[in-house]
Amino acid sequence: MADKKITEALEHLEKAEKYLKTGLLKWKPDYDSAAPEFNKAAVAFKNARQLDQAKEAYLQEAEAHRHTRALFHAAKAYEQAGMMLKEMQRYPEAVGLIEKACIMYQENGTPDTAALALERAARLVEGVNSDKAIELYRSAADVYETEERTRQAAELYGKVSCLLVRSRRIPGFSGSEDSGALGSLLEAYEQLDQDGVSRVCLSPLFKYMDNEYAKLAVSLTVPGGGAGKKVPASESTSMERGSHGDVKQDVDDDDDEYSGGLC
Repeated sequence: MADKKITEALEHLEKAEKYLKTGLLKWKPDYDSAAPEFNKAAVAFKNARQLDQAKEAYLQEAEAHRHTRALFHAAKAYEQAGMMLKEMQRYPEAVGLIEKACIMYQENGTPDTAALALERAARLVEGVNSDKAIELYRSAADVYETEERTRQAAELYGKVSCLLVRSRRIPGFSGSEDSGALGSLLEAYEQLDQDGVSRVCLSPLFKYMDNEYAKLAVSLTVPGGGAGKKVPASESTSMERGSHGDVKQDVDDDDDEYSGGLC
């Protein structure tokens, strides 16, 4: 099966190269026809688990699209090449190509796609390079803010905060008033308690932050817009804090992408 796919990939590469050749009667390479052949070669290599060759074919596809100013398709090809590098655990190179794709998405006028790609890149490196993940989440949040997508930006700033807390990059944070407030916010978010989130975000700590962050805090909503379960009032008023400002809680795992909580 793998040998058949490799043969298929090589045939598509040969066709692509023919489209790019020039001669007496053909002065310009036919990039429009070559690009899909490079894509087919990449897919065949990927199916044969020849990831490095698949990556190279995606890069050739991207270059062909660049010559025709098909920036969205070029960006997609760069992103796919990055995913091949991710499969080979070559994370810095993978992120570099995804960042290149994001620039093209923005040049093409599709910033939302750029932000989503930056989020994916951040998730790739969260476990191996938290500094880079923070940089990528912030870049994605900046794109959302530019597009006035404040809720999405706020969620990403929440991820940044979580990574900073995990890496203990906020001196004096543990046990502080800020830590307690963030614990309450995370608990309310995890339990889909929109009232709780709003209550914490309207507290003086969040209300009197820098203007941009205060606006983001006020606009923060839980997944589903708060239609899910909420913390019962009796539970909410009887919460006790631990010695380090942590909120004691018992959070059920929901079958959704946020079941693990903000952090």
